[in-house]
Amino acid sequence: MARTRSRKRPMSEINVVPYIDVMLVMLVIFMITAPLLNQGVDIELPQADTEPMDATQKDPVVLTVDASGRYYLNVGGDPGKPVDAAEVRLRTAAVLRRRPGAMIMVRGDAGVEYGRVVAAMALLQQAGARRIGLVTEPVEED
Repeated sequence: MARTRSRKRPMSEINVVPYIDVMLVMLVIFMITAPLLNQGVDIELPQADTEPMDATQKDPVVLTVDASGRYYLNVGGDPGKPVDAAEVRLRTAAVLRRRPGAMIMVRGDAGVEYGRVVAAMALLQQAGARRIGLVTEPVEED
């Protein structure tokens, strides 16, 4: 009996596993560096004319942040008396329970730190506010 030799043909497929490894490493690198690209950009915020507040909204909740960073709230007490962060959350949550669609506005003094205004907006979000507006002055034309 004659034996037939089975010839092994050379494998002509490309092994793609190393390429997949490289792509995963690149994906991780891009995922880590992408958020950092936005943080280092130096910008100057533009001035623009804004539309006035909707006149159909009655009695908006207005949280004022003065130049020293104190909070004043126009609901649930004396609007000229400073309130602490816990009181802001409590009063705002009470208003939102009664009027779920109430307009929430933040009036930040031009001299107050940006972080303080952001902290005020975070307090309002913790109280349940989902739409928060900023009160601005119209642009003065020279």
